[in-house]
Amino acid sequence: MSIDSSSINFLENLDFFANQVVEGFITGLHKSPFHGFSVEFAEHRIYNPGESIKYVDWKLFARSDKMFTKRFEEETNLRCHLIIDCSSSMFFPFKKDNSIDKLTFSVLSAACLMNLFRRQRDAFGITLFSESLDFHRDPKVSRKHYFQLIYELEKKLQSSREVNIKTDFSKSLGSLVDLIKERSLIVIFSDFQGDKKSLNNLFNSLQSLKYKKHEIILFHICDVQKEKKLEFTRDFYKFIDLETNEEISLNPIDFKEKFVKEKENIFSFIREKSSQSKIDYFLADLNKGFDQMLKSYLIKRSKLY
Repeated sequence: MSIDSSSINFLENLDFFANQVVEGFITGLHKSPFHGFSVEFAEHRIYNPGESIKYVDWKLFARSDKMFTKRFEEETNLRCHLIIDCSSSMFFPFKKDNSIDKLTFSVLSAACLMNLFRRQRDAFGITLFSESLDFHRDPKVSRKHYFQLIYELEKKLQSSREVNIKTDFSKSLGSLVDLIKERSLIVIFSDFQGDKKSLNNLFNSLQSLKYKKHEIILFHICDVQKEKKLEFTRDFYKFIDLETNEEISLNPIDFKEKFVKEKENIFSFIREKSSQSKIDYFLADLNKGFDQMLKSYLIKRSKLY
């Protein structure tokens, strides 16, 4: 689901917005029934839109791309931590009309995943961080817990966008090593702004989490058109570093080739480090909606259970 003018009205009610996205996502997964079951699938039946997805066989979905439910399946005890980067660089692009920034996109994505977790009775928690941990709640499955986290996310959406808030991956994620005690799936939303030194610090912290048997998904939040390809419509712009407040005026065309090359170098570095660390990495484009996160999570879940 992409974001349009009608969707923006939902931002005042995250639960309603998330429910609409997830319902649409589930319906989209089940547009055409899958025929030709063999005997080994005798205990499955076709998923009917509107049903609980608690008993959906995600392993079968990963193989067939169609949705079926098992008649009998024990509840899993998946615990998931959703971790959102709230540093100033996540405020790009500044909101105009119906556009959204990277932080808003991450918060909405997290709300959609929480809605999906509830349907599967999976435990979930939220962590917000920048230079340190700003907010942390351990995973639970209760309805009260869900709405408490929705309230915290709504507060974050409505908070002012201040510059000069930096990212300290080492300090923030290092704190989580002691806080997350039970084996969990850790999902991180960030634009991963920084040089290779800071990114190395990030992966050192992630390795500490991997050492404790946690599974990790990185969602690299990016406006691909502007941040990766440097595609702008005018000749001159004033560019502001949201984490340092430094300014520079230039014509993007003059620097595009060099910029795109250096940016791809950083993106490749993150992909390679993720692969080496056995961490799932996904580039999440602001302009491609939320299904990319939901489907990536379900495929990962099917591998864990």
